[in-house]
Formats: sequence, structure tokens, C-alpha cells
Amino acid sequence: MISGLVQLFLWQGLGELLSKFFLPGIPGPVLGLLLLLAFLCLRGQVDKDLAEVADSFRQHLGLLFVPASVGVLLFLPELKTHALAVSTALVISVILTIAVTAIVLKVFWYFSLKRNKGNALHRERRHE
Repeated sequence: MISGLVQLFLWQGLGELLSKFFLPGIPGPVLGLLLLLAFLCLRGQVDKDLAEVADSFRQHLGLLFVPASVGVLLFLPELKTHALAVSTALVISVILTIAVTAIVLKVFWYFSLKRNKGNALHRERRHE
């Protein structure tokens, strides 16, 4: 488990360095997460230790929403003042998120079918 945590901290550190020196507009943890995603996609598998840490985080994900809830309560007067703008932004972002997720899943599904057909043809030709 320690190895998995070290891996996460290393990717976050790389993201922080990129953010500090090359892409100051993007938060370091976001860049680190994107780098980790790219690394795992290239590698094609997840280490056992990293998977264990990810499962532990996933089990306690609700705790990460506590600071956001405190922030909402802290800025409640401002949120009431701009309720229409905040509500509109939330509704549009939810709709866009669902649409983009559907498009990405459709693209992955298409390429998965294409790859599976190619693998099936390759297997048939090998057996001939």
C-alpha cells in the first residue's frame, strides 16, 4: 500500500512541477492525474498496490465532500444572491457532462467493436 501512495504522490509532484513551470493555469493535481492516466493507458495495467490505494480512497470518497459542504455554507449569502446564475451553470454543466460521457462511451464502444472484429478475423485466418 505504501508503494501505491508513493506512486500517487510522485505523479502529483510531477503535475505540480508542470503547473509551476509550464502550465500555471491548470492545477498541479489535475495535471498529475492526467499524467497518471496516460501512464496507465500506455502500460495497459494497474499495479496491485496502486489498485489497493485507489480502492481505499473510493471507499472513503464521501469524506472529500466535507470541505466543499463547509465552503457552501460559508458563502451561502453570495450563493443566494446569485442563485439563478449558479443554478443555470449547474444544470448546463450536468447536461454537458452527461452528453460528453455518452459520446466518449460511444467512441470507446465503436473502437472496441472494431478491435474485436479485427481480432476475430485474425483468429479465423490463423486456424485456416
